[in-house]
Amino acid sequence: MTFLFNKNSHFNLANLATFFNIAAGMLAIYYLTHNNFFAAALFAWLAGAFDIVDGKIARKYNLSTEFGIQLDSFADFLSFVIVPTMFIFFAVIDGKELILFTPLVAFAFIYYVISGLRRLIQFNINAQEGEVEKYFIGVPTPLGAILLWVVYLVWLTGLINENIVLISMIIIGYLLNSKLKIRHP
Repeated sequence: MTFLFNKNSHFNLANLATFFNIAAGMLAIYYLTHNNFFAAALFAWLAGAFDIVDGKIARKYNLSTEFGIQLDSFADFLSFVIVPTMFIFFAVIDGKELILFTPLVAFAFIYYVISGLRRLIQFNINAQEGEVEKYFIGVPTPLGAILLWVVYLVWLTGLINENIVLISMIIIGYLLNSKLKIRHP
C-alpha cells in the first residue's frame, strides 16, 4: 500500500480522491440524463467534496505532481463545467430551446463550456507543483458551479425565467476569466 503515499504513483491517495471526483461527476451525468435531479445534485456536491479533499491530501502528504495538476483540471472540467451546464440544460431548458431565443440558448451553453475550459487551461499553465496561490484570478470553476446552482435554486422559486438563467450563465462564464481576485481558502 506504499503506492498511496508515493508521489510518483498515478494512484496515490490524492489522485484516488480526484478519480472519485470524476466518478461522482459521471454519476451526476447519468442521473441528469434520467431526470433524477436530486441524485444528480448529490453526486455533483460529492464531486465537490472530493475536489476539496484531493488538494488537502496532496499538500499534507507532499503528493502534488504535474500529473495530479492535470488530472485535477480534467476532473474540474467534468464536475464543475460539464455537469452544471448539463444540469441547467436538463432541469431548466430541455424542451424549451425552440420556444426561447435559440441563438441565446446555444451561445450561453457554448460560451460557458469554452470559458470553463479556457480558465482551467490557463490555471494549468500558471500552476506550480506544490504551490498554492493566495488568490485566484477570476472565479474558480467550483465556485462557478455553485453560482449556477444558486441560479437554478432561484429559478425554482419562479423569481427568474429561463432567459435570465441563460444570461446568468453568460455572466458567470465571463467571471471565470475575469481579473476578479478571490482569496484562496
